[in-house]
Amino acid sequence: MQQLQQPIAVPPVRQAEGQPIQAPPAPVLPPNVQVVERVGNRDILSLVGAGVAGAAAGGLAAYFIRSDDNPRLTQGSQDVRFEQLPRGLTRQTIRRPNGVEVVTIENEYGDIVQRSRIMPDGREVVLFYDPYAEDDTRRNDYADVGADLPPLRLTIPEDRYVVDVSRPDEDLYYQTIVAPPVETVERIYSVDEVRRSARIRDKVRRIDLNTINFGFGSATIEQAQARNLQALADAVKRVIDENPGEVFLLEGHTDAVGSNVANLALSDRRAEAVATALTEYFEVPAENLVTQGYGEENLKVNTQEPNRENRRVTLRRITSLVKPVETSNR
Repeated sequence: MQQLQQPIAVPPVRQAEGQPIQAPPAPVLPPNVQVVERVGNRDILSLVGAGVAGAAAGGLAAYFIRSDDNPRLTQGSQDVRFEQLPRGLTRQTIRRPNGVEVVTIENEYGDIVQRSRIMPDGREVVLFYDPYAEDDTRRNDYADVGADLPPLRLTIPEDRYVVDVSRPDEDLYYQTIVAPPVETVERIYSVDEVRRSARIRDKVRRIDLNTINFGFGSATIEQAQARNLQALADAVKRVIDENPGEVFLLEGHTDAVGSNVANLALSDRRAEAVATALTEYFEVPAENLVTQGYGEENLKVNTQEPNRENRRVTLRRITSLVKPVETSNR
């Protein structure tokens, strides 16, 4: 049985004039969130007290890395402008040489409120947005919005839920990407809520890119493996050609060697490396891709030893989680 979420109004990104600024203000921390460590240009965050409790219980999800898509999105851009909007919002406008503009609105915490692509003729494609951004009763404390959901009950074969093949297969990738979620999506989630909740992400199928395995401590894609992204890129572009507003999440992972904090930063760079390669070499629009590192949180092979299969990137189509679309089993 199919269930259709009712669409809600999405305000145009240019509805309010802003005050031009030279650079976006540094994001503030939500209540009860602290910076555990800064690794390069990435902050490792934790709920106050959760890091200690999570470590004592063996829980890796007590820490979370604040990923930054900005360097990837602005690469090769013609112009980048920032504006300060009311309610602590900041708007970034990236202008590409082909006249396309990518407009991102963030709140004071650095969470994305909305991202759109503006075509040269003025048409707007909304990629994702937070429908609850103006709800002042909603606390932004990085809580897991899927924590109270019951365990996922999978009613399809495992190999249709997780695609894990030894050779690239464009048709299989495409069929997996366009397949609907495996359970009902209760509401629209912000892209940052999806990033922070494994339970919400588990609603949609995934592709494990085991044709791209990273060297120990490395986020570099080996030249011999780069061509393996062609089939995935072609499948993703087919979907985007059919619907320019599609959104994909690339998740980075590591093996269990090293500290949780270091592995979070490394996994985030791995996700960024695959997203960058898809854009630079295969022309997948950067704004349709979101990245996030999860460190050693989801080991593919349950071992504490060095393991190449655990050094990987996973792709999910998350459009159904961040926009009102149909949800069903197939």
